[in-house]
Amino acid sequence: MTRAPARARTLVASALSVTVLLITAACVAYERDVPRALPQGVTEPPAAPSPSPSATASSSAVTGRSTPVLNDEQLKAALITEADLGPPWAAAQGPALWRDGTLKATADDGDCRRLLEVLYTEEPFGVPAGPRASVTLDDTAEGTQLREQIGAHGPEDVERALEWLRTLPETCARFRVKTARSGTQDVEVTELPLPDTAGDARAALRVTLTGGAPDAAPARLTVDLAAVRVGEDTIVLTNGGFGEVRAEVTQAMTQLGADRLAEVARQGRLRV
Repeated sequence: MTRAPARARTLVASALSVTVLLITAACVAYERDVPRALPQGVTEPPAAPSPSPSATASSSAVTGRSTPVLNDEQLKAALITEADLGPPWAAAQGPALWRDGTLKATADDGDCRRLLEVLYTEEPFGVPAGPRASVTLDDTAEGTQLREQIGAHGPEDVERALEWLRTLPETCARFRVKTARSGTQDVEVTELPLPDTAGDARAALRVTLTGGAPDAAPARLTVDLAAVRVGEDTIVLTNGGFGEVRAEVTQAMTQLGADRLAEVARQGRLRV
């Protein structure tokens, strides 16, 4: 019997993983209003400590909340994991090299320049106020990297940022940038549809940068950016690389992350 090449087996496994995670996310979204246990592999988060009146007032003043924020352990419990994606995904060994090599760039238009900054910092809402959690995962077959961040931001800042992101497929549909290491890049920005059930408000983009240094072959970097509000918390998810960046992975993990965060928040409220 002839063995299939390792690359082919990897692609088949990856395709099956994508199918499973899409089905899982769809089921979670369908049952989101039904009380349920936390997803497999996620331990029930510990109850948040009761804050003092002064601490609660301070937190509300910063984030606009009327209730205490989730603590660090609760936010960590809400993160997606490599188990949700399956092989060939694994915990990242470090930040992707393309972040500094290609995303450090300048553009003439103010909105487009700000978009590049947001892609590099992965902070469309700014720096989170209070507890935060993040996870970085690598697709070891394609060389792409996915990162999820959860944190708290003022509600007005969140709504302004989401509205701004929604305008970019029109205002920054196509533009050119100069990078320090990768020469001139042609940039295209398109809307990335997200499930209507992913959080309470959402916006997502697919950004592609094509070009390279004069003495190098042209390369194409694709970065998905999804920003979601879940109650009084936010999720920022990026998925990018020079390999195949699957939009369905970005969409499914955004849905799953939003539902998991909503469940952790619900469990936390029951213990306050």
